[in-house]
Amino acid sequence: MAKKTAREKLATEKKLKKVVMDKAWGGIRVGETMLVVTPLMVDAYIRDIPHGATQTIPDMRDALAAQQGCAGTCPMSTSIFVRMVAEAALEDLAEGKPVSEVSPFWRMITSQDKMAKKLNVDPAWIDKQRALEAS
Repeated sequence: MAKKTAREKLATEKKLKKVVMDKAWGGIRVGETMLVVTPLMVDAYIRDIPHGATQTIPDMRDALAAQQGCAGTCPMSTSIFVRMVAEAALEDLAEGKPVSEVSPFWRMITSQDKMAKKLNVDPAWIDKQRALEAS
């Protein structure tokens, strides 16, 4: 069986979950509710970041948790899904889609982030995209 592309992984239907914590983790205390987002929620959030603006993953996690009435968002799955969004965007670019049509992950990932070094792109490209949008 062929390995799924990032685009296929991103499109896999998942449902958001709200988990009442029985032990503290990820900045969420016992008894509080943690949101586990979906890859498509992360993609939609990143696509909504205005041109020229940037956000951090913790900012996104806080905003998504607040939207859903939760104390926090799972940091692990959220980071995995941000990387999935970035990898799907890079696949789309490799297939010829223009930058304007892909999820603008560079608005959330900087060239200095550990995640940038794991992506199939020169981290300098991320800086270039940020600079183009800032001007």
